[in-house]
Amino acid sequence: MADTHANSPTVKTRLGRLGLLALVPAIALATACGSGGDSTGTAAEAPDSAFPDKPATGSPIKIGLINPEGGPAISQPSNREAAEAVVAYTNANLGGIAGHPIELVTCASKEDPASNRDCANQMVEAKVSAVVVTTTAYGDTMVPVITGAGIPYVTPSAAAGAEMTTPNAFSLTGGFPGTLKSMAAYAAGKGYKKVTAFVTENGAAVPTAKQMGGAAFGAAGIDLRVVPIPLGTPDATPQVSSGISGDIGAVAVVGDATMCTAVVKSLGALGATQDRMLIQPCLDPATMEAIGDAMEGAHVFTTADLVSDDPEAALYRSVLKRYAPDTDTAGYTYTGYQGMLGLVRAAQGVTGDPTATAVATAITTADKVTLPAGHGMTFACDGTALAQLRSICSTQLVTVTITDGEPTDPQVTE
Repeated sequence: MADTHANSPTVKTRLGRLGLLALVPAIALATACGSGGDSTGTAAEAPDSAFPDKPATGSPIKIGLINPEGGPAISQPSNREAAEAVVAYTNANLGGIAGHPIELVTCASKEDPASNRDCANQMVEAKVSAVVVTTTAYGDTMVPVITGAGIPYVTPSAAAGAEMTTPNAFSLTGGFPGTLKSMAAYAAGKGYKKVTAFVTENGAAVPTAKQMGGAAFGAAGIDLRVVPIPLGTPDATPQVSSGISGDIGAVAVVGDATMCTAVVKSLGALGATQDRMLIQPCLDPATMEAIGDAMEGAHVFTTADLVSDDPEAALYRSVLKRYAPDTDTAGYTYTGYQGMLGLVRAAQGVTGDPTATAVATAITTADKVTLPAGHGMTFACDGTALAQLRSICSTQLVTVTITDGEPTDPQVTE
């Protein structure tokens, strides 16, 4: 029998939040890849003025870095290498943080509760003034420890509920809520009135997409239809055929690489003409190859531009080329760069001793901070970007268009 209180506003809010928090780890980590590759060919490099030789001379400021390395399922040392490159760049050229050279304290997590909790405790013991977490599914484990000690917790893309809702935790980009809002804004800009979202059916994704997606698209004047795709579906033709019936202007695909392959291949087989809005897993090389021509013209929503001639993309490539020349610039590497340089830029307003409290104050009062490798995106961690998730600092994303099998033409969606 249904719960007689299930339709109360309080229960609805709680259910929606639980659904979001269950879904966010998969989506936020998926969308954290960015569109990128190594700096090759004729890609622009940053001008000499980006390296002004302005060394930091004040007292040091300790900044923590937690990165997944050495675990049985995940190890991303390039994220750390990119963050270390930012520290070297900042100390040599930006005068550190408000004149204070950064002293980096690192911890390798194995992406399990015990090691992540240990890393958080190490940061508290080291008395760092802020912690940058490149990417993790264990934010709920670490955030209470770090912020409970009064230390700011900064991540480029939140992947856990605590990272999105805890005071003194800051997510520079919007994760799944930001993706939905950006997709809605894009669809509204194109004049679409009806959109179908094909969403992985994992118990949390579908209800969350209906609630949060329905609100985001509804606010943009768009009717959103959510079509579940069971996990492991090899052929999604029946669901896709149903989802594109009627006057549907665009479709969104929210799921892993396998689900994306099934849905987009079905769209191609059915000759669907609707605009396609995808997330980062669809750019997996094996997925791109399997889908083939059906990817052509699709729009992928991500959080970084690493390959264009935009000044921020050029700076990313140039900093890594100079300070981490052997580091692959593709994949998740940019999370270390974006998180660390994002903190550096947001904390430049620190005054007096660079304590954790002073850094937190600087972050929360900084306005329109340029997001590193963000193609002109900005962030502000004042709690206003997404009212119900006050730790999110921006809801902007970058969209890239698939042309001749490659991500091209990055555009910022508001």
